Amino acid sequence: MASRDSKNIIRLRIHTRIRRKVKGTPERPRLAVFRSVKHIYAQVIDDVAGHTVAAASSSEKEGKGGGNMSGAKAIGKLVAERAKDKGIKAVVFDRGGYHYHGRVKALAEAAREAGLEF
Repeated sequence: MASRDSKNIIRLRIHTRIRRKVKGTPERPRLAVFRSVKHIYAQVIDDVAGHTVAAASSSEKEGKGGGNMSGAKAIGKLVAERAKDKGIKAVVFDRGGYHYHGRVKALAEAAREAGLEF
C-alpha cells in the first residue's frame, strides 16, 4: 500500500500536468481547490497578474469544517459569492490533482449552483 507521501507526490505530478493546460486570465480566472483531511480551501486566481481575486476556506471563523461533504458545499457556495461580488462570472476549474469525486465534486457543484460558470 502506498504511503501518504508517495500519494501526494503522484497528486503533485498530476497537478503539474493539469496546470500546463489550465491558466487563469483576468476575464476567466482559475478556481483552484486544495483539500486536507480536516479542511478544504478554494481560491479564484488570476494567473496573468499573479494574485488571488477571491478565496474561502473551512478554516475561517465562519467555516463549518471541510472534512465532510456539507463543509465542502458551504465553501463552494461562499467562494462563488465572493467571486461574484468581485464581478467574476466564469472561471476555469483546477481540481488540484485530486479525483473529481467526493468533496472536490461537491465544492464544484455548489459553486455552479451559486452562479459561477465552468
